[in-house]
Amino acid sequence: MVFLSTLWDFIQTQLLGMAWLNLAVGDVLTTLGLDITTQLGGSLQFFIYDVLKITVLLCTLIFMISYIQSYFPPERSKEILSRFKGIWANIISALLGTVTPFCSCSSIPLFMGFTSAGLPIGVTFSFLISSPMVDLGSLVLLMSIFGWKVAVVYVILGLIIAVIGGTLLDKLGMERYVERFILTASQVDISLPTLTKKDRAIYAKDQVVSTFRKVFPYILVGVGIGAIIHNWIPQDVIEAVLGSNNPFGVIMATAVGVPMYADIFGTIPVAEALLAKGAQLGTILSFMMAVTTLSLPSMIMLRKAIQPKLLGAFITICAVGIMIVGYFFNAIQYILI
Repeated sequence: MVFLSTLWDFIQTQLLGMAWLNLAVGDVLTTLGLDITTQLGGSLQFFIYDVLKITVLLCTLIFMISYIQSYFPPERSKEILSRFKGIWANIISALLGTVTPFCSCSSIPLFMGFTSAGLPIGVTFSFLISSPMVDLGSLVLLMSIFGWKVAVVYVILGLIIAVIGGTLLDKLGMERYVERFILTASQVDISLPTLTKKDRAIYAKDQVVSTFRKVFPYILVGVGIGAIIHNWIPQDVIEAVLGSNNPFGVIMATAVGVPMYADIFGTIPVAEALLAKGAQLGTILSFMMAVTTLSLPSMIMLRKAIQPKLLGAFITICAVGIMIVGYFFNAIQYILI
């Protein structure tokens, strides 16, 4: 048991957390004559280390997940989902969302395709909620920062939000608020090509290049914000706004996150810095969930497919679910960290 615990600590700190890289960056900066104990030096070390760490994890994860994703093209996903009914359809839909695109804007076209194919509205919304919120990449990245307990509970609760949210929208009979052109879109059955392992590897590599180009700017912005928080903003300020003394911190974090646009890779360094400064875990995770699930650009895209009443119901259900999760994490933070 001691061996397994030691092995996991090594994986957590050295492989996922890349503590060795942080030390190496600090040594290089010190060799170059920069004092890393100063605000400027500490910020530069944080920035370089986090950019390198997230880039390595990003590329590795995208390749692995894209390779898995090659077995679940939209046509096959529709075929799989059509086999299930009731709550099981929502659960399978939410699980399929974990191996699909990394941001809500990428998920919306798939959501439209599933809806056009005649899948129940609740099932398609379960997919739409889970896809950006709880992809496999978020699981590994959260493990690298917060540990496996936080990562696993986060993913489980994210899937629960997706299943409950989709089920509620279905029970409310919101199908009538889907734009008519989506419901009447013609469907063409396309035979699925048989891909070789080489084809899948090429597809995964192309996805790495494409996704990296899209998200890298957000990584730079997120790490830059994280570096400022980590080294320039006093801890008492963060604790006053997002700490345990502010019962409205979760609500504030959710509200601030909604108008922003980023993905899990851009929000992780901000979350890391906020936690180090005394922000509550649930408050941070609420911010991350709001940014990845309810970003303003994705809501604008979604409005083209659904009417305001359905969009409002979707936003309300997601926001309430996110805040409940935030307060829950705050309540059990002492157990997880």
